This record gives sequence, structure tokens and C-alpha cells, in this order.
Amino acid sequence: MTAPDRTGLEEAQRVELTVDAVAPGGHCVARVDGQVVFVRHALPGERVVAEVTELHRGFARADAVEVLTASADRVEPPCPYAKPGRCGGCDLQHVTPAAQLHWKAAVVREQLTRLGGLTDDQIDALGVRVEPLPGGPLGWRSRVRYAVDAAGRAGLLKHRSHEVVPIDRCLIAHPAIQDLPVLTPSGTRWPEADAIETVGSTGGDVSVVAFAEGAPTPVSGPAEVREVAAGRDWTLPASGFWQVHPAAADTLVGAVLDLLDPRPGETAWDLYGGAGLFAAALAGRVRDARVTLVESSQDGVDAARANLADLPRVEVVAARVETALARRRVTGPVDLVVLDPPRSGAGAPVVRDIVAAGPRAVAYVACDPAAFARDVRTFTGAGWRLAALRGFDLFPMTQHVELVGLFLPPAR
Repeated sequence: MTAPDRTGLEEAQRVELTVDAVAPGGHCVARVDGQVVFVRHALPGERVVAEVTELHRGFARADAVEVLTASADRVEPPCPYAKPGRCGGCDLQHVTPAAQLHWKAAVVREQLTRLGGLTDDQIDALGVRVEPLPGGPLGWRSRVRYAVDAAGRAGLLKHRSHEVVPIDRCLIAHPAIQDLPVLTPSGTRWPEADAIETVGSTGGDVSVVAFAEGAPTPVSGPAEVREVAAGRDWTLPASGFWQVHPAAADTLVGAVLDLLDPRPGETAWDLYGGAGLFAAALAGRVRDARVTLVESSQDGVDAARANLADLPRVEVVAARVETALARRRVTGPVDLVVLDPPRSGAGAPVVRDIVAAGPRAVAYVACDPAAFARDVRTFTGAGWRLAALRGFDLFPMTQHVELVGLFLPPAR
């Protein structure tokens, strides 16, 4: 049920407005009679006709359906589905690639100010910017999960909706995925499936997995795929977690090692460690010192134990990170911590336990600027400082951005 509205607007109403600054979630901020409207498919400075899509207490959401005065950073979206009322997967196809990087940096800056409590001078000192990865903005996504509608057609979801939009091609998908006969034009239907997972791995494997009520069933290709990163081969289930941009794993490992500068003999924790990407990289630097990986997903635990079997000084702990720290399944002192939490962030209890363990440095890999900013506030509240921050465009054409931050304790 739609919440009562205090803006005076009505759902489906069209209103002419001028767009202001970017906001999280692929929106820009505008105002109508002093009330906030979050507008998609727009750019700062544009004059647009926007159609109201949602009403909430104190704000509304809308789509720009007509551009009256266009920004110099506007381009025609290459995908016909990247429009109002259609696929919600790509937020920024109407924005030039260079402007997308500035857009994301602006969102990071706003979140660090509003949620992280950092001053403009502190953020200026960090030099917040977002770096592109090799390759273009299309054809990069190595894992695509399609939803299935009631007619058995695979597609993608509308923005903030469970409605499936059947498509003929996803242009950000890896070419090997685009060639798969899983979408409607191929004549393929999925009457028993809820979702279809497609994979085009860096090791050259191509797989399709169907999901029904959460249970995976291999359809084609190997059940386990090979990935290549950090100078190693990795094997994991086709439906298991791995970074979706082919260059992401090496990019993140490089940033973490550069910021932490691990030294022989230093102990390390890899929290939310997945298949062990960062644990393996750390082990190569600290040599005979112990590296402890903590992961709660059984698929991740199994993959880590299999892929790191040649590294006897790496211990894999199957547990939730907060539980492992609170119940002292992993204990300090420790020299280095890599923190790579899910989109919700690490949270204050985990941050406080890490601080209590006394590491000399923490590398925080974040996929959500808001969650990262909240954890920045917890670190700084404990006297730590965000000493460096790097942003990476792991998800071109979308509003998502990946961050790697370096936290250092108070000077001893």
C-alpha cells in the first residue's frame, strides 16, 4: 500500500522540474514546491518532464520521461531496455562513461559527509575518485542472473519491482553469455524455473544453472568453473560467488596489497573471505605466518579449503564473522585485516572487535558507499582514521561502485 503523501503530487502525475545533484541509487535530486523528488534517467542541471512513480512521506520518486534541456554529459542509451518503465539493471546508460565516474565519486563523497561524519577537508585529502577498469562499458559482466516470468520467459526486473521484463539481449553481459540460448528470441522457455544463472568465467568456461525454489540444477556447461586471478587458478561452483567483472579480482587484490604492504612474519585475517582470494594473496607476502579466513557460506568454505589446500598456513574458519569474533574463534593480536563484507557492511560490533584486536592496518573492501560510510564513523569514533581510499568502476553503466579503504589506528 502506498504511504500517504505530503508532497501534493499524485502517482503517475507528470511535472516539469530542474534536476540538481546526484544521489545514491542512480537518482538525482529535484524539488517541487520545496519537496524532494528523486529522479532517475536524468542528469544534474537538466530540465525534464518527470513522471511520479512512488509517493512517500516527505519525498517522491520519478522517472524523467522527456528531456527539455539536456546535459552535455547525456548520450542515447545503447540498450533499448534502459529506459523508464523497462529494465532496472542499468542506471546510467544515458550518461557518458567519463561522467559516470564523476557521478559515482560524488555519491561516495556525499555518503562520507552525511553518514561517515568526515569533513570536506578530510575528504579532499583522500582525493576521492573512481578509476575505470580495462575494457569498455559493455560486454563485461561475467555472471548474469535472469528472472523468469509466469510465462516461463527469462528477463530482468524493473527498478524497485518484482515484475520481469523479457529481453532479447543484455548488452553489459559477457559476449559468451549473450550468445547463450536462454532468452525469449531463442524460443527457450523455463516453465519450472524461478531464475537462470549464466556464467562466462575468466578461465573460459560457460555454464547455465536453473533455480527452482532456491535449488540449483545444472543445465549446460561444467558444474564447476575455473577462474584465473592473483596468479592462481580457482575452481568453484558455477552458481558460487565470484567478482562479476573479469578484471575485478586482480584489481582488488592489487589495491589491498598496495595499501596494506604486508611484510614477512605478519599475521592476517581475511574476514568474509569467500573462496580465499585475499587470503592467498596475503599468504604469498607474509610467507610462513598464519592467515585466518572466516566465511559463513558453505559453498565459500568448501571452495576456500579446496583452492587453498597448497597453503598450509592458511586456516579456514566456517562461521559468521561476528560470531567468530564475539566467541573468540579467532583472536588477536593480529597484524593485518582484510574486511570484505556484504552490501550491508561490517557493522559496529565487528568493527569494534577488529579495533580491539589491535592490527596495524585494516583494508576494507566495500560494495556499498552508505554501509562503508557508517563503518567509517565507527572506526573514527574509536580513534582510527581513514588514511586512503580508492574507488573502482567494477560495474559500468550501473550506479554501483567498489571502494577499498585503508584504516590506521591512533599513533602509538
